[in-house]
Amino acid sequence: MVKKMLGLGKKKVTKKANANLSHCRIVTDLLDPKGTDGDAIQSWRVFRIMSEFVSGFELLRNHGLAVTFWGSARIEPSNPYYKAAEELAAKLAKKGFSVISGGGPGIMEASNVGAFKVGGKSVGLNIQLPFEQKLNPYVTETLSFDFFFSRKVMLTFASEAYVYFPGGFGTLDELFEILTLVQTKKISPLPIVLIGSDFWNPLLTWFEKELLKKHKVISKEDLDLYKVFDSIEEAYKYILKNVDCNNTRQL
Repeated sequence: MVKKMLGLGKKKVTKKANANLSHCRIVTDLLDPKGTDGDAIQSWRVFRIMSEFVSGFELLRNHGLAVTFWGSARIEPSNPYYKAAEELAAKLAKKGFSVISGGGPGIMEASNVGAFKVGGKSVGLNIQLPFEQKLNPYVTETLSFDFFFSRKVMLTFASEAYVYFPGGFGTLDELFEILTLVQTKKISPLPIVLIGSDFWNPLLTWFEKELLKKHKVISKEDLDLYKVFDSIEEAYKYILKNVDCNNTRQL
């Protein structure tokens, strides 16, 4: 009882907690205990995270009117979707849009190519990955990120329109992020353009049949948050119609 009143015995709990600390995900995944800069010891990595946010927002503020392209890094230049992304990016760049991508190959490269060829602003927000991702040579301005989440914030709040070509988990992740932010009114409504009905329709049918009608976990108006196009010209006209090119909103 005396030990309990005096707080004795707590050291054992603390030691046990400290012993488990090295296996905690905030250390293993966020603070990087194997790093050479002492991140895990004094949490200095937090300042590196902050620096990525500051650098990202400063870069994007200089661009104003912008459109972000998403899509698979695995799509080759011979793929029709690559050509379509290049064409749409070029059209929008001519209208004064900065074209922003993740800076890698595939659809990201195609969008940067389109802007680059017409003398537009071509931005790549790059990240180092074990495979697929390396900076394409068609960006006129770039910023490299170590952390996925800070890069994701920059891509999320960067633009007045968002264009999604066929892609994998990363593309789908970014799509759901934007849909959620617009649905919950965390960002203003804006054009969310999906290119390629063959690719997107199975997912959109699942939205309607499973999410809306069967499980009732979304509202009917949520199905109006996005538009699907096969025609690049129609997608281009839709974006121009729904974006005030004289009033940038997200930043």
